[in-house]
This record gives sequence, structure tokens and C-alpha cells, in this order.
Amino acid sequence: MPADRYAGVMSGTSLDGVDAVVAEFAGAACRVLGFVSLPFAPELRAELLALQAPCTDEIARAARAGNALADLYAQAILGAAAAAGTAPAELRAAGVHGQTIRHRPAEGWTMQLNNPARVAERCRVAVVADFRSRDVAAGGQGAPLVPAFHAAVFGGAVHRAIVNVGGIANVTDLPPGGTVRGFDTGPGNVLLDLWHARHRGGAFDAGGAWARAGRVDAGLLAQLLAEPFLALPPPRSTGRDLFNAPWLDARLAGHRVAAVDVQATLLAFTARSIADAIEVHCGAAREVLVCGGGARNAALLERLGAELGPRSVVTTAAAGVPPEQVEALAFAWLARETLAGRPGNLPAVTGADGRRVLGALYAA
Repeated sequence: MPADRYAGVMSGTSLDGVDAVVAEFAGAACRVLGFVSLPFAPELRAELLALQAPCTDEIARAARAGNALADLYAQAILGAAAAAGTAPAELRAAGVHGQTIRHRPAEGWTMQLNNPARVAERCRVAVVADFRSRDVAAGGQGAPLVPAFHAAVFGGAVHRAIVNVGGIANVTDLPPGGTVRGFDTGPGNVLLDLWHARHRGGAFDAGGAWARAGRVDAGLLAQLLAEPFLALPPPRSTGRDLFNAPWLDARLAGHRVAAVDVQATLLAFTARSIADAIEVHCGAAREVLVCGGGARNAALLERLGAELGPRSVVTTAAAGVPPEQVEALAFAWLARETLAGRPGNLPAVTGADGRRVLGALYAA
């Protein structure tokens, strides 16, 4: 079977930058040929954070931020192609998800900043974008979209759960021969990053070092775990619309907890909310594979291992895909499905009325 090359680009709710891959697909097999990761300029990251909530002059600011994102996406695609030794003209398409700034599926809409026409123009590559809207129009959550890809790449004879820890964490349940399910579990890095930036500066707590220095406050942890979203049945999805600074500050009110102990408690909250979701909805899973930025947090992985034992908890590198490449690779795969006219969503995951071909195509 002839092989086709696609690019995939992802910038997630952690707002830590843009990841891009160039991958080769042949039937069900895929392999990454090139990968780059580009940070956001501080000014762009600050603007993307500001646009998560109502602010002045939103339309013009969002348009300008979308253009800046498109230029960074194009740079990432060209960089990944160079790393792969692939000319842009050899790419069938690039899957470019965009940057989610609002996600309101209950109201029938979701918004990802992007300018895919600009990306196509800069790279001279066909671009597939706007992956969530069709699923939302069909009554779904529009998220998570990666479980179908997880099933294609990580499914097999062993019952696995795939956990992506970005700003928000999501899990995919992969029972052998069974129904693939997936949903957002709650916060991943978003609250950890927020608290670290507020008290220590910098975008994240490298390796969970600051969290390790603190102690978990049981009362605060119980308050965090009382969040009603965590008890909702799947399908469910969330984002910074819910888990944000006002949410955290409201739960800290009345608790006298040192900043370092708050960080330790937030790490425990992320781990427990993921583990509880797996216990309730993926209880028979024997292996847990972790990807996303949270896979670099050694303290979080250790806590997940303790919460989920005796299951094996390792990163997706153990299954052949480095954890930082999984989501970008998923959008390369989704672009391939779109061009082939195949559905990319799973109604059992999103709650959509049926399977749908996702995305809009911007020709090269």
C-alpha cells in the first residue's frame, strides 16, 4: 500500500506552545518522520490567556491573535517538514486544530482561534481545520476527538487506558474488542500552572519539584473533589471556561494553606480525579499510558502510579510514540480521515447523533 505523508499541529489548553509532526501513513501503520516544538512568544501567550474570558475589543484582538497563531503554525509545519526531509509539496495535508478559547457545547458552539487560509498560503499545503464544529452541530461535545486515533494506534489485546494530561486531562478506554469510550476527566496542568505562575513565576512546575516540597491538605482536596463536573457521566468535556483562577480562588476561600501545600494539593487533585475516572469508567484496564505535557511531570506520574496500582502506569513512549508527539500526530491522522471521507468522531465518546466526517478543507 502506498504511503502518504501528513502534518499535524496542536496547541493545547496548557498554552505552552505549538507541537508539529510530519508522519507517514500506510494503511493502519504510521510513523513520525519529523517533529518540532515551538514556544509561544510571551505577548501571544498573555493575549491567548486574556481571550479565555470576556474582554474589551474581543473581535479584533481574536483576529490578530489568530493571524499570529497561523504564522506560528506555518513555521511549525515547515520546521517539521524540514526535520523529516520532506518538501511541503509532498504533504497531502496538514491537520491544524487551532487554539480553543471558549468551549460551550451545551449552547451548541465551540471556538478555536486559527486562520487556516493563512496557514495554507504560507506553507502552500492543504489544511484541514475546524474539527470540532461538525460533531457539536450533530449534538456532540466536540471533544475529546483523539480516542479514535488512540484506538487505531494503541488498541490491542491488552485492555488499556490512554490519559492525555494537557491543560485539561482526558482518558480513552480501549477494551480489546469492546466499545471505545473517552471523556474529559477534569483539570490536568491548568491549575498547577496557574498557581505556580502566581507564586513562583514561570509557566509550569518543572518535574513537579515545587509540589513535592509541599504537603497535601486533606480538607482542601476534599473541597476540590466536590466539583460537580467530576460526577457527571460521560460524554463530558470541559476547559478553562470552568477550571480557572476564579474557580480555584472560590475554593481556597476559608482555607489557610501555605502556597507550596496548595501546589501539592492541586497535584493530588489532578491525579485523584484522573484515577477516580479510570476506576469508575475503565476499571478493567490493566495498563495506563500517559501522554501530553503532564507526562513530563515526574511527581504527577508517581502519584498516578500510587493511585492506580497495581496497574502499570507509563508514558506512551513504551508503546512507540513519545508523549509530546501524540496529539499532533492525532491531528495528522484526523486530516487523513477527512481527506479519505471517513468519520473522525466516535458518538460513544462525544454524544453526537452519529459518525461524521470532521473538519473543513483549505486547498493548497
